[in-house]
Amino acid sequence: MRTSKLPHVGTTIFTTMSALANEHGALNLGQGFPSFEVDNVWGDLVKKHIDAGRNQYAPMPGIPELRSALSTKIKRSYQQEFDSASEITVTAGATQAIFTAIQTFVHAGDEVILFAPAYDCYAPAIELIGAKAIWIELRYPDYQIPWKEVAEKMNERTAMIILNHPHNPSGASIDASDIQQLISITKDTDCIVLSDEVYEHILFDERQHQSVLRYPELRDRSLAVFSFGKTFHLTGWKMGYIIGAAALMSEFKKVHQYNVFCCNTPVQYALAEYLEDEEKYLSIPKFYQEKRDKFNLQLQSSDFEILPSAGTYFQLLNYKKISDASDVEVAVEWTKKYKITTIPCSVFYPNQLDEKVLRVCFAKDDATLERAVEILSQIKA
Repeated sequence: MRTSKLPHVGTTIFTTMSALANEHGALNLGQGFPSFEVDNVWGDLVKKHIDAGRNQYAPMPGIPELRSALSTKIKRSYQQEFDSASEITVTAGATQAIFTAIQTFVHAGDEVILFAPAYDCYAPAIELIGAKAIWIELRYPDYQIPWKEVAEKMNERTAMIILNHPHNPSGASIDASDIQQLISITKDTDCIVLSDEVYEHILFDERQHQSVLRYPELRDRSLAVFSFGKTFHLTGWKMGYIIGAAALMSEFKKVHQYNVFCCNTPVQYALAEYLEDEEKYLSIPKFYQEKRDKFNLQLQSSDFEILPSAGTYFQLLNYKKISDASDVEVAVEWTKKYKITTIPCSVFYPNQLDEKVLRVCFAKDDATLERAVEILSQIKA
């Protein structure tokens, strides 16, 4: 057999921990997807368009109706105009958009700046090209970007910087001052900014999402990736989109057309119709903040340190008062012993940095969260 192109990549921690949860009948707060029902109109909307005969290939960049709806949404959200015909592409989820963007703009021998802890889809896509990930650590416990270090790592080989905000796994966010640093660092370079913004609407305490799309200074070198699955609790549909200047999107579509070509046709029509009501996405921050606040309030009397979560549907818990064991050991042991599954945060670092922190997902129904609090509160030193 020929040599593996990803020799260090095995089964993901999410698959491993979910399998362990199933084996031991544990409450699974590890994998990041909602456990509650989606809006009950979705089935009717999709069926409506299936019955209308919209079942064949969609146009490669997405149906015009959906791209037009997204252009309107971006203008409402970020006060910037993006052309629906040339600057928006519908993708088979955010991961496909990210993979395709990396394949499009990064070449063998290039460098890509990544921030650890990081979601696990970025580095393998870089490695497959023969490029190099340049890791910069977000400092515990606030997980903010050390921009001075970013500037020091930039050079003529830096093809891309990948941002993720609100940030998975930490729940941290960035503000306007971070964007100004990004603008300054990338000015007069050929560096592409790939901004993973799948949690754009899951931001708390009246924070304003600082999309790269807000800033004209970044327009010619930025691509922003979004997820219908994260926004509308439809993760299994694997539908997303990417937005960027026409010159960038033209190159992106060259690769996209040979990657998936196009995405689910009746679902695209359903999404276009659903987006007509902006309250469908404007109401999401309040919905998730109520879950975060209730979950954290009930955990306050526990032995966990509850780290700040500015966004996403993840909460980090430091267990240093309870155990000195590694986070992987703790996650496995507690799945078996206490029947609750979490994700150890060391797996999001290339060097497996262990700060005694676990990630839990609070995108769950109230009964599940109440049971989770009950279990977690019983775990003592």
